[in-house]
Amino acid sequence: MAVGLASAVAASMLNAFLNATSYTGPAQLFLKLHVGDPGAAGASNAAVETTRKEVTFGVASGGAITSDNAPSWTNVAGTEDYTHVSLWTAAAAGTFQGSGTVTASAVTAGDTFTLAVADVDVDLTNIAS
Repeated sequence: MAVGLASAVAASMLNAFLNATSYTGPAQLFLKLHVGDPGAAGASNAAVETTRKEVTFGVASGGAITSDNAPSWTNVAGTEDYTHVSLWTAAAAGTFQGSGTVTASAVTAGDTFTLAVADVDVDLTNIAS
C-alpha cells in the first residue's frame, strides 16, 4: 500500500477542479502516529500513543505545502518506532485525509516526540514546470 491522499479526498479535489463541483477543505487537521503503513483507510498499524495532534500548514507553492507548526506528543504511551503518520479532520473520529512516512523514530514510554516545523509535507505530482 502506498501512502498519500485518501482516494475520496483526491476524487473530491479532481471533481472540484475538472467538473466544477464544490470542495471545501477541513477547518482543522490532526496527525496520528503509526508504526507501519496506515493503509487505505488510515486504520492499520496504529501506535500505542493514540492522541492526535493538530498540524497547520503555510501557503502552497510549486505543487507542495509544508507544515508551519511543530506537533508534539509528551509522555508517549508506549515504547515503539514511529514510521508513519495519518491525517484526520478531527482529534477523535473524523475523516481520514491521507498518510505519509516519517524518519523512523524509536521512542520509549514517557518520552516526548516532536515533528519539527516543515517536517510534514504534502505535494501533488505531475506539476508542469
